Amino acid sequence: MADKLTYYEILGVGKESSLKEIAKAYRKKALKCHPDKNPDNPRALELFHELSKALEVLSDPKAKAAYDAVLKAKELARLRTQALDAKRKKFKQDLEAREDAAKTEKENDEMAAKNLEAEIKRLREEGSKLLKEQQELLRDQLKKEVESDQYNTTYQNVTPKLKVRWKSKKSDLTNGGYTQEMIRSLLEKYGEVSYVIVSSKKKGSAVAEFTSMASAKLAVENELGIPDNPLKISWLDGEPCSNNAKAETDPGISKLTRDFGEASDK
Repeated sequence: MADKLTYYEILGVGKESSLKEIAKAYRKKALKCHPDKNPDNPRALELFHELSKALEVLSDPKAKAAYDAVLKAKELARLRTQALDAKRKKFKQDLEAREDAAKTEKENDEMAAKNLEAEIKRLREEGSKLLKEQQELLRDQLKKEVESDQYNTTYQNVTPKLKVRWKSKKSDLTNGGYTQEMIRSLLEKYGEVSYVIVSSKKKGSAVAEFTSMASAKLAVENELGIPDNPLKISWLDGEPCSNNAKAETDPGISKLTRDFGEASDK
């Protein structure tokens, strides 16, 4: 984090800011840098993703505490390094003791970082209620803003469908750790999901449909799923700038659609 902005700096808030102030700052910046409003800015999507991640962490007390511990540990390390540089010549005999202290400090930093990683993983699995609420408000506002530039006209006849895959053995009763509800929760971070169907024939496979092309595109480009068993998300139908007629006649796509057909009532 030494060369990167902190989550507080990304959102433009302080450590003592309230949830209301944090949410307001997120909404203001997210509207300004949303990829739909900045199609020519390659950094817009990355910044939008960083804003969402910052809101996830800072809006959850446990995750925020773990993140603050990481920041505090790194600031203490920086101050200690400055002090050591000034006194290095004078206290050479204490080098071994300082190395031991640095080792302990590194272990503490790693523990704080692991705690933060665990909290972020929990947020991904459980979903952030506040993030969903704010993104719902954001979607409503964006919908009003893009109606004037014929955005909906461009994609009005396209229904974005995605293929979702992950590793799962045939004998794995947990299906690689993923359920229909969990996949829906992961994808709904990016927009409204019409349905999610987990294949009843093929382990580690699902199909999902979004109501918005922009939301589907964000999911394809950003969602990773569980770190130990990441998701592979690709287009099934409605890919921007793709030949839809070819997709409809592609035997591979037709077969995949049939595979999920029997699970459509689940």
